[in-house]
Amino acid sequence: MRYALIPIALAGLAGAAAPAAPREDPLAGRVAGKAVDCVDRSQVGGPDIVDNRTILYRQSLKRIWRNDLEGACPGLRPAATLIVEVYGSQLCSGDRFQAHEPGSVIPGPYCRLGRFTPYDLPAK
Repeated sequence: MRYALIPIALAGLAGAAAPAAPREDPLAGRVAGKAVDCVDRSQVGGPDIVDNRTILYRQSLKRIWRNDLEGACPGLRPAATLIVEVYGSQLCSGDRFQAHEPGSVIPGPYCRLGRFTPYDLPAK
């Protein structure tokens, strides 16, 4: 006897969770500059994790640095805390970090930062 799995749509049922509202793009309306290898960590705030390949650091209202990781980082999610191995006063491409999920005892695998691209608001 054969069985088939048939997907059932549950969206119309009472009590079903509504889809999450899309996040506003913090880089919208900004202009990308030339990527650099390092940024002064005392000048940036964050991180703001976008997805498993992208992290944002805010320098000011005018500038946000976008870091595109060297590869996808398993376990990197917006709620995670980053444990970064920093040498000196700068965050640099190639620096290692681990993502630590809330409620987890063990941090995720090591991942590496990529280059930092500045995104500035255009002058008015």
